Amino acid sequence: MKELLQKATQAYNQNFKPTAWFGRCIFLSWYCDVGTCNFCYRSTVKDRIKHAQHAKRSISSIAVEALLAKHLGWRIEFLTGGYKIFPIDELVKITKLVSEIYGKKIWLNLGALKPEELEKFKPYIEGIAASIETIDKDLHDKICPNKPIEPYIEMLNNANDLKKSITIVIGLGENESDIEKLHDFIKQHNLDRITFYALKPIKGTPYTKGPETDYYASWIAKTRIKFPKLEIIAGVTPHRVDDVDILLKAGANAITKFPATKLFNSERAKLFEQKVADADRKFTSTLTKLPDIDWNAEIDKLQIKETLKAEIKEKLNMYLKRMLKPKE
Repeated sequence: MKELLQKATQAYNQNFKPTAWFGRCIFLSWYCDVGTCNFCYRSTVKDRIKHAQHAKRSISSIAVEALLAKHLGWRIEFLTGGYKIFPIDELVKITKLVSEIYGKKIWLNLGALKPEELEKFKPYIEGIAASIETIDKDLHDKICPNKPIEPYIEMLNNANDLKKSITIVIGLGENESDIEKLHDFIKQHNLDRITFYALKPIKGTPYTKGPETDYYASWIAKTRIKFPKLEIIAGVTPHRVDDVDILLKAGANAITKFPATKLFNSERAKLFEQKVADADRKFTSTLTKLPDIDWNAEIDKLQIKETLKAEIKEKLNMYLKRMLKPKE
């Protein structure tokens, strides 16, 4: 493992600056119309949510997260959410708003989009992500029986000038030999990015244990060595913060999934930043210090309705109070 990490670190250093950032996924909802992927939290709550519209997040809270990302140096990993929560035209409006607040085009992970749908998003997005989860088709069909890979492949093939990414979960029952299938997929579809997640066991699913750190890191390291210029993002939950330095040494460009607002300036957040330093990387984001800016003035600059500005200010104040609250 030590030799593997050294090779991966060398491949990273030859192609990227010695930096790392935090990637923030912005979720639109906690409901999914599919809801049958057997490792996912949404599969355990679908039958308890009778009205999908009640599972939507408010536009103001989505806007606040985009604003925080802009000013705390977080990169928006992608805009995401469960299937069939918003009509497509409303999703386009939300994507436009998030892009305008953030000041850049963003990535999108909203299921298998058709060519005519991609066209609507194009002015506001830089790339699309396909939630493949696992590359082995038989395993995928077992884990995600109602979310086939083929529509995602079709979307990637129709991406044209958009950047392309996939998400992969390690620990679902894949074999180590499956990494060759993954690398073939990356090459075949000329991917620009990949996001790896370590399985987080959820009560009510068949899974009780996530992957060991070395096994998780080995998938990232082998992928970095095989694809030196590929952008690689690695997910960590709070209990896996100890893995941050290893995942960066394995060649990850950035870390995602950590609940940054909930655990802002917590001991876990401080450890996260220390682990980035331990990997000899400069952290271009912050999980512990708020910038000294006039937040209301930043909101007033936005070209949006005054009523929405007022809602964002109120919601931001709630976020900031929670982020500034001392953590145990």
